[in-house]
Amino acid sequence: MISTLTEATPNRLAPFDAIIDVRSPAEFADDHVPGAINLPVLSNEERAQVGTIYVQESRFKARRIGAAIIARNVATHLETALADKSGAFAPLIYCWRGGQRSGAMATILDQIGWRVSVLAGGYRTYRRRVTKALYEAEPYPRVVLLDGATGVAKTDILGRLAERGAQVIDLEGLAAHRGSLFGALAEPQPPQKMFESRLLAAMEELDPARPVVVEAESSKVGELNVPPTLWKAMTDAPRILLSAPRDRRAAYLLEAYGDVVGDPERLEGILARLPPHHGRDQRSAWRDLAASGEFLALAESLIEAHYDPGYARSARRDERTILGEVALADLSTPSREAAADRVFALISEAASCQTTSPRRA
Repeated sequence: MISTLTEATPNRLAPFDAIIDVRSPAEFADDHVPGAINLPVLSNEERAQVGTIYVQESRFKARRIGAAIIARNVATHLETALADKSGAFAPLIYCWRGGQRSGAMATILDQIGWRVSVLAGGYRTYRRRVTKALYEAEPYPRVVLLDGATGVAKTDILGRLAERGAQVIDLEGLAAHRGSLFGALAEPQPPQKMFESRLLAAMEELDPARPVVVEAESSKVGELNVPPTLWKAMTDAPRILLSAPRDRRAAYLLEAYGDVVGDPERLEGILARLPPHHGRDQRSAWRDLAASGEFLALAESLIEAHYDPGYARSARRDERTILGEVALADLSTPSREAAADRVFALISEAASCQTTSPRRA
């Protein structure tokens, strides 16, 4: 007998042996329930074909042809992805809105004898939970920002904080982007909905009674928007400031952005997108440095003329509390380790005494 699940919360999803998304690969790639596997009953092309018949010819014909295709695809899944499942297998199945696609597969799997459940409302039930949590809930509690100018190793130190047991949200990791004009990675950014699913999954693993450290970002990471529940918390959160000498930051940027430096065509494309207010001569000088392989000089010039002025303007307007300042003499691995220790101590102190008074480390 097929059971129905009405909520897509982590606790309700956890007992299932597998969460099966039967939507097309394109729908799955846009977003899906965390941990789901894609066993489509209609491919992208088949879904388009059936949809066209449904609109242009008749519902009956579309359903007949769709049923035949679904039966063949489910048979393939039974002979491949599901071939090793025991009689105790208990999957949860969902499609777009809990309709014909999930129902068709659930019926076949139920007849085999597996303990099948379907998600009422399908993916849309899950998506409503994401929207409510990230767009309608109160700002996330107890956020602390890790702030500092470009090249001060904020992302690296954030990772070291996680190794020390601090709660962190790595927005750049979730968004597959390093957060600046040069920050695009080789892999494309996920769709906005997928980013939000990743973010909610990360937030639901946190203890809201403990501080969570987030790298100071704008409201966008690459092309993706930080949802309001977190962004509103970030706009009011206290900060810990990192600083390091400009020349050391430039050298660190060469290390962190080695993939960009090693791809002249990609680097030229990024430099071409720099804001026009820098002027033709300045932008031409940056392109000349890149073309001649003078990457350290390029990094220093970009920090001096592009990144630091923008950061200084933003800092002057920033009225958020400063919990502490951590200055790094250089950005070697030992220095980053020591900085992570000092930041961790500041976070721990703030958590234990609930204070927001400034402190210099």
